[in-house]
Amino acid sequence: MDVAPVFEEFDPESDCDCPGCIHRRRAMTHALPVRQGGHPAAHGARRALVIAAAAGTVLGGGQVLPVAAAPGIQAPSDEDPGVGDPGPGSPQGDTSALHGAPGSPGSPGPAVSAARDTTRAAILARANLWVAAKVPYSMSAYWSDGYRQDCSGFVSMAWNLGGNEWTGSLPSFAVRITKDQLQPGDILLFHNPDNPQKGSHVTIFGGWANAARTQYTAYEQARPHTRKQTTPYAYWSNGSRYLAYRYKGVRAGAPGGSEQGTATRYPGAGSFGPGADNKYVTQLGKALAGRGGARFYTTGPGPRWSDADRRATQAFQRAQGWTGGDADGLPGPATWSYLMTGKGRDIPRAGAGGTQDRAPAYPGRGVFRPGQSSPSIEKLGRQLVAKGFGLHYAQGPGPRWSESDRRNVEAFQRAQGWRGGAADGYPGPETWRRLFA
Repeated sequence: MDVAPVFEEFDPESDCDCPGCIHRRRAMTHALPVRQGGHPAAHGARRALVIAAAAGTVLGGGQVLPVAAAPGIQAPSDEDPGVGDPGPGSPQGDTSALHGAPGSPGSPGPAVSAARDTTRAAILARANLWVAAKVPYSMSAYWSDGYRQDCSGFVSMAWNLGGNEWTGSLPSFAVRITKDQLQPGDILLFHNPDNPQKGSHVTIFGGWANAARTQYTAYEQARPHTRKQTTPYAYWSNGSRYLAYRYKGVRAGAPGGSEQGTATRYPGAGSFGPGADNKYVTQLGKALAGRGGARFYTTGPGPRWSDADRRATQAFQRAQGWTGGDADGLPGPATWSYLMTGKGRDIPRAGAGGTQDRAPAYPGRGVFRPGQSSPSIEKLGRQLVAKGFGLHYAQGPGPRWSESDRRNVEAFQRAQGWRGGAADGYPGPETWRRLFA
């Protein structure tokens, strides 16, 4: 189940003089760069921290060493987040060259970005690599590919830019578009020019999640790690301030290639199966790994066809509800198209079952009452959002029953044509069945 990200929301400064609030205000001032109002004496120390962290964070294979967090910055966590306000409050780094680039061993500095040609499929494939790896959020650490592990570094990576950008510079590599023009690989960006560290964030648009276009699939770098999830349009908080952009280097149309030059057009059945050894097998494996199939590979993916490729392909086909010859583990045109364009369902986690549509058992009326807290309440809320009935959530949804849950359930019940006591906002067995149908 996708989990809403949890950030520390930087709310307007309060007048509270308790020691905790005073410490927090001082810490945040020291965490900001000088150009954004930070303390000058702390800025040099922060740059030293970033240089030291970037120079020593990356090991082979993408392993990241623990780094000292800058003052006021919460260290990344390997724990899945609890439920709370998912609005972004995480700081981000400045423009910088790729970690390990010649003459720039990971230290902040001028970026060497350029608008390289790519495709929408390549953008989502690169984004899915970080999703599969659960890259920890950090404004100072760099992943093994050289990109900074914050929201703007994630987009820089997915767009295959030559350096790390930030929310203030990403628009220079893109053109403004409207909501109706959004396509997978575009971004939704909120840059707060008055205080870039307060709320600024960027997500990659992965496609609409409902017909009403009130939710979309968002790829984003957020605490504690990279995620792909259904998100209200344009975002959980500050939604009206997000702007849509399209990368200047994206090529239109389905044919084309990724940054390695591999084609998104189906290469033919002969490219796959026992004895196959070519670039398309590698491309298939990487796409499968990004859609939940990484667990099938102990090494690779690589160009030589293996049983891991077959099992991962079959798992993806079964996730779409296909059976028999349509789920034989050999990619046909439909399987290839789904993988290259980001369509369809991801491979379920091990032990999660073969279908993602099976309705969970109704937990009983007593769960959905004021004061109650249960995973079923959060499950209900997420399904309401997925169905387009999350309007009343200011944050969350979460495991504790709230008036927002009741009002959203009531809206769903009224959409079924029910009135009176049948639309009281408290889900009974039939509401539950229809909601998860």
